[in-house]
Amino acid sequence: MKKKMLALLLSVSFIITACGSNAKEQLPDEFTTSMNDFCTQVSIIDDEINGIDPESEGAVDDLLSYLDELKVNFDGFAELDFPEEFDYLESLADESADYMTQAVDKYHEAYGNEGYNEYTVAYAKEYYSRAYKRLQIIISFLHGETPDDADVVITNSDGTQKTGEEINDQTE
Repeated sequence: MKKKMLALLLSVSFIITACGSNAKEQLPDEFTTSMNDFCTQVSIIDDEINGIDPESEGAVDDLLSYLDELKVNFDGFAELDFPEEFDYLESLADESADYMTQAVDKYHEAYGNEGYNEYTVAYAKEYYSRAYKRLQIIISFLHGETPDDADVVITNSDGTQKTGEEINDQTE
């Protein structure tokens, strides 16, 4: 179990290095502050997760507690009011929070009842990865970059869809 916990810790951690003030255009101070606060909190939680001793008796409880905090932060991120020129990113923020919720729920399920379910952890990891992928895409667009993922499609509130390249062309 402890080896599995260690493997989980190594795969769960993520550091956001793209949050910074080098956005493509000047963003409103309130939004920039909120984004920086979110990124700071995620980074702190990441450090705490990386600091868990997988050999300790409370390692699983600590991990699940930090993941719960991460979920709360992603929920707050989804509530951010993006500047008008980046409204199209709000749906990605919502998706990111939804995926984080699913990931945290699956991690709780995987470690429930003093057991460990590797198949449920695999689902949790996938949801976790999807949450962060959307966050990376959002940060890329805020920085005026087209995400590396050519399959990015953003659905606007009116139901229209645009690819990452189309959106990037509009913001240039």
